Amino acid sequence: MSAVLQSDPVITPMLEADLPELMQVEDRIYEFPWSAGNFRDSIRAGYGCWVYRSEGAFVGYCVFMVAAGEAHLLNISIADAYQRKGYGARLLREILTAARGQGAALIFLEVRPSNEAGLRLYERFGFRRVGLRRGYYTANSGREDALVLALDL
Repeated sequence: MSAVLQSDPVITPMLEADLPELMQVEDRIYEFPWSAGNFRDSIRAGYGCWVYRSEGAFVGYCVFMVAAGEAHLLNISIADAYQRKGYGARLLREILTAARGQGAALIFLEVRPSNEAGLRLYERFGFRRVGLRRGYYTANSGREDALVLALDL
């Protein structure tokens, strides 16, 4: 009998070379995806931009920024084949740890009210609703509000 060891998913800094493969995931999981330019600008600005891989395949990615003692989670995404398997929770834990390590005392994010899976994840981590941004997201029927959530770190 032989055993094949599989490595745990690995989180590494996002590179511009990752964008073609990343955009395939982004375009597949969102009706209104970020553009490659959004990701490129985030990398160039020095934001926390990470890719999450398992055996070479994209599991997910994130973009967050830390400034003035606060963090803002701009994008956290898990490829459809890996959703609802704990990968989002692991990536979110890594983001929170990194934000704390960079001196953030609080982290904010916006989420669509229709993103039930995302809301459940954030609630499990203790995020609380602190605001509403009306018409924040593009939607098929015009615009969708964003719930603003925060977590003390």
